[in-house]
Amino acid sequence: MTHAPGDRLPPLSPDEQSEAQAAASDAFRASRGTPVFGPFAPLLRSPELMLRVQALGEYCRYNNALGLRLSEFIILLVARRHDQAVEWAIHAPIAERAGVAPPTIEAIAHGRRPAAMAVDEALIFDALTEMWAHDRWCDSTYAEVLDAFGAQGLIDLVTTAGYYALLANVMNVARTASPPGPVLPALG
Repeated sequence: MTHAPGDRLPPLSPDEQSEAQAAASDAFRASRGTPVFGPFAPLLRSPELMLRVQALGEYCRYNNALGLRLSEFIILLVARRHDQAVEWAIHAPIAERAGVAPPTIEAIAHGRRPAAMAVDEALIFDALTEMWAHDRWCDSTYAEVLDAFGAQGLIDLVTTAGYYALLANVMNVARTASPPGPVLPALG
């Protein structure tokens, strides 16, 4: 199997997989309708973990209390924070289709606070910026997020950001090759 240069943990061909990896690959394909890809290629080295991470991802991406537009917005913020090209290439087009404005996406790509965001996006942007700077929220931020999204939405926001940070860290360590798509610009 040919792999991208520098990809430390590239996708495994079927004949390279252990029995447990093959079973996990089959379960992944049955659940997602696609072969193991992106962050799941390096995670396949720990097949049970890959399946558990994938299950959490299904919830964070498709079933959380925030909805697709805001979860995709969160993913873009995480991708920018972690300089994660795979997440950006996959999710920037999805975010736009879900309703995140192109100027907002462009500003995030360049590491800037977007000048004009929806009110809920601005709250999430500021809350995540605070969380990443201090590893917590002050009482007023907590109250604003709770008021805007409810307790489930608050937990789903923090967990979605954490889930995509997990994937970003795995892919950054593995140097996972980016698929075709929008390129995340390097910050100066």
